[in-house]
Amino acid sequence: MPDSRPLLRLLGRVLGALALTIALVVALATIVVPKLMGAMPYTVLTGSMSPAMEPGALAIVAPTEAQEIRIGDVVTYQPRPNDPAVVTHRVIGINVSATGTTFTTQGDANTRTDPHPVVPEQIRGTVAYAVPWMGHVNSSLNAGSRSSLMVGAACALILYGLWQVGSGIHSRTPARIREGEQAA
Repeated sequence: MPDSRPLLRLLGRVLGALALTIALVVALATIVVPKLMGAMPYTVLTGSMSPAMEPGALAIVAPTEAQEIRIGDVVTYQPRPNDPAVVTHRVIGINVSATGTTFTTQGDANTRTDPHPVVPEQIRGTVAYAVPWMGHVNSSLNAGSRSSLMVGAACALILYGLWQVGSGIHSRTPARIREGEQAA
Protein backbone atom coordinates (compact mmCIF):
# COMPACT_ATOMS: atom_id res chain seq x y z
CA MET A 1 0.00 0.00 0.00
CA PRO A 2 1.45 3.40 -0.96
CA ASP A 3 2.43 5.85 1.76
CA SER A 4 -0.29 8.54 2.03
CA ARG A 5 1.68 10.83 4.34
CA PRO A 6 3.12 13.06 1.58
CA LEU A 7 -0.38 13.57 0.14
CA LEU A 8 -1.83 14.36 3.57
CA ARG A 9 1.04 16.75 4.26
CA LEU A 10 0.42 18.52 0.96
CA LEU A 11 -3.32 18.71 1.65
CA GLY A 12 -2.62 20.13 5.13
CA ARG A 13 -0.34 22.79 3.66
CA VAL A 14 -2.84 23.76 0.98
CA LEU A 15 -5.71 23.99 3.50
CA GLY A 16 -3.51 25.92 5.93
CA ALA A 17 -2.44 28.37 3.24
CA LEU A 18 -6.06 28.78 2.13
CA ALA A 19 -7.24 29.45 5.71
CA LEU A 20 -4.41 31.95 6.24
CA THR A 21 -5.22 33.74 2.97
CA ILE A 22 -8.92 33.98 3.84
CA ALA A 23 -8.11 35.29 7.34
CA LEU A 24 -5.76 37.91 5.91
CA VAL A 25 -8.25 39.08 3.27
CA VAL A 26 -11.05 39.35 5.84
CA ALA A 27 -8.77 41.23 8.27
CA LEU A 28 -7.69 43.61 5.52
CA ALA A 29 -11.25 44.24 4.29
CA THR A 30 -12.85 44.67 7.71
CA ILE A 31 -10.12 46.15 9.90
CA VAL A 32 -7.04 47.50 8.12
CA VAL A 33 -8.53 49.24 5.06
CA PRO A 34 -11.37 50.90 7.04
CA LYS A 35 -8.83 52.22 9.59
CA LEU A 36 -6.66 53.63 6.79
CA MET A 37 -9.72 55.26 5.19
CA GLY A 38 -10.99 56.66 8.49
CA ALA A 39 -14.16 54.65 7.80
CA MET A 40 -16.63 53.06 10.20
CA PRO A 41 -18.14 49.58 9.86
CA TYR A 42 -21.92 49.29 10.19
CA THR A 43 -23.95 46.08 10.15
CA VAL A 44 -26.81 45.95 7.63
CA LEU A 45 -29.85 44.85 9.63
CA THR A 46 -32.67 44.93 7.07
CA GLY A 47 -33.26 43.99 3.46
CA SER A 48 -34.03 47.54 2.32
CA MET A 49 -30.84 47.63 0.23
CA SER A 50 -31.20 44.14 -1.28
CA PRO A 51 -29.67 42.86 -3.48
CA ALA A 52 -26.78 45.35 -3.24
CA MET A 53 -26.41 44.73 0.51
CA GLU A 54 -28.16 41.83 2.17
CA PRO A 55 -28.93 41.72 5.90
CA GLY A 56 -25.80 40.66 7.77
CA ALA A 57 -23.40 42.46 5.44
CA LEU A 58 -20.80 44.79 6.91
CA ALA A 59 -21.00 48.22 5.25
CA ILE A 60 -17.76 50.19 5.36
CA VAL A 61 -18.78 53.86 5.50
CA ALA A 62 -16.20 56.51 4.62
CA PRO A 63 -16.66 60.09 5.83
CA THR A 64 -17.86 62.23 2.92
CA GLU A 65 -18.51 65.96 2.61
CA ALA A 66 -22.09 66.78 1.56
CA GLN A 67 -20.95 68.59 -1.60
CA GLU A 68 -19.21 65.38 -2.77
CA ILE A 69 -22.38 63.27 -2.59
CA ARG A 70 -24.02 62.48 -5.92
CA ILE A 71 -27.26 60.84 -7.02
CA GLY A 72 -26.70 57.10 -6.91
CA ASP A 73 -24.33 57.17 -3.92
CA VAL A 74 -25.30 55.03 -0.94
CA VAL A 75 -25.18 57.08 2.26
CA THR A 76 -25.45 56.21 5.93
CA TYR A 77 -27.28 58.77 8.03
CA GLN A 78 -28.78 59.24 11.48
CA PRO A 79 -32.54 59.77 11.18
CA ARG A 80 -32.72 61.38 14.65
CA PRO A 81 -30.11 63.54 16.42
CA ASN A 82 -28.27 61.90 19.33
CA ASP A 83 -29.69 58.48 18.40
CA PRO A 84 -27.06 55.87 17.47
CA ALA A 85 -29.42 54.19 14.98
CA VAL A 86 -28.48 54.72 11.35
CA VAL A 87 -30.08 54.13 7.95
CA THR A 88 -28.15 53.20 4.82
CA HIS A 89 -30.00 54.10 1.60
CA ARG A 90 -29.28 55.34 -1.91
CA VAL A 91 -29.48 59.04 -2.80
CA ILE A 92 -32.14 59.46 -5.49
CA GLY A 93 -32.46 63.24 -5.39
CA ILE A 94 -30.56 66.34 -4.32
CA ASN A 95 -32.33 69.61 -3.60
CA VAL A 96 -30.20 72.75 -3.35
CA SER A 97 -32.03 75.85 -2.12
CA ALA A 98 -31.30 79.10 -0.32
CA THR A 99 -31.83 77.31 3.01
CA GLY A 100 -29.33 74.55 2.20
CA THR A 101 -28.96 71.15 0.59
CA THR A 102 -31.19 68.17 1.30
CA PHE A 103 -31.01 64.63 0.00
CA THR A 104 -33.89 62.35 -0.94
CA THR A 105 -33.05 58.72 -0.14
CA GLN A 106 -34.63 55.35 -0.76
CA GLY A 107 -33.70 51.75 -0.12
CA ASP A 108 -33.13 49.75 -3.32
CA ALA A 109 -35.78 47.21 -2.28
CA ASN A 110 -38.27 49.86 -1.09
CA THR A 111 -41.13 51.12 -3.25
CA ARG A 112 -41.25 54.57 -1.61
CA THR A 113 -38.73 57.24 -0.76
CA ASP A 114 -37.74 57.81 2.84
CA PRO A 115 -40.33 60.05 4.56
CA HIS A 116 -38.01 62.93 5.45
CA PRO A 117 -35.26 64.67 3.48
CA VAL A 118 -31.76 64.14 4.85
CA VAL A 119 -29.67 67.18 5.75
CA PRO A 120 -25.84 67.16 5.64
CA GLU A 121 -25.56 67.15 9.45
CA GLN A 122 -27.27 63.74 9.54
CA ILE A 123 -24.88 62.04 7.11
CA ARG A 124 -22.14 59.81 8.52
CA GLY A 125 -20.65 59.09 5.08
CA THR A 126 -20.96 57.07 1.90
CA VAL A 127 -20.63 53.31 1.62
CA ALA A 128 -17.21 52.53 0.17
CA TYR A 129 -17.89 48.78 0.01
CA ALA A 130 -19.73 46.02 1.83
CA VAL A 131 -18.48 42.62 3.01
CA PRO A 132 -21.20 39.93 2.93
CA TRP A 133 -21.94 38.05 6.21
CA MET A 134 -19.30 39.88 8.24
CA GLY A 135 -21.94 42.08 9.85
CA HIS A 136 -23.22 39.01 11.72
CA VAL A 137 -19.74 38.55 13.21
CA ASN A 138 -19.45 42.27 13.98
CA SER A 139 -22.84 42.31 15.74
CA SER A 140 -22.12 39.24 17.83
CA LEU A 141 -18.87 40.60 19.24
CA ASN A 142 -18.61 43.35 21.82
CA ALA A 143 -15.41 45.38 22.17
CA GLY A 144 -13.94 43.05 24.83
CA SER A 145 -14.62 39.81 22.99
CA ARG A 146 -13.48 41.36 19.68
CA SER A 147 -10.15 42.23 21.31
CA SER A 148 -9.80 38.72 22.77
CA LEU A 149 -10.65 37.18 19.42
CA MET A 150 -7.97 39.26 17.68
CA VAL A 151 -5.34 38.23 20.25
CA GLY A 152 -6.38 34.58 19.92
CA ALA A 153 -6.27 34.74 16.13
CA ALA A 154 -2.81 36.36 16.23
CA CYS A 155 -1.53 33.63 18.58
CA ALA A 156 -3.01 30.92 16.37
CA LEU A 157 -1.33 32.41 13.29
CA ILE A 158 2.01 32.63 15.10
CA LEU A 159 1.73 29.00 16.26
CA TYR A 160 0.76 27.93 12.74
CA GLY A 161 3.79 29.77 11.34
CA LEU A 162 6.11 28.12 13.88
CA TRP A 163 4.63 24.72 13.04
CA GLN A 164 5.22 25.35 9.32
CA VAL A 165 8.84 26.38 9.95
CA GLY A 166 9.42 23.32 12.16
CA SER A 167 7.86 21.02 9.54
CA GLY A 168 10.03 22.55 6.83
CA ILE A 169 13.22 22.11 8.87
CA HIS A 170 12.27 18.53 9.74
CA SER A 171 11.51 17.60 6.11
CA ARG A 172 14.83 19.10 4.93
CA THR A 173 16.92 17.30 7.55
CA PRO A 174 18.53 14.25 5.86
CA ALA A 175 17.07 10.90 6.91
CA ARG A 176 20.45 9.59 8.12
CA ILE A 177 20.67 12.44 10.69
CA ARG A 178 17.10 11.86 11.86
CA GLU A 179 17.76 8.10 12.16
CA GLY A 180 20.97 8.81 14.13
CA GLU A 181 18.97 11.02 16.53
CA GLN A 182 16.41 8.27 17.05
CA ALA A 183 19.11 5.64 17.71
CA ALA A 184 20.82 7.77 20.37
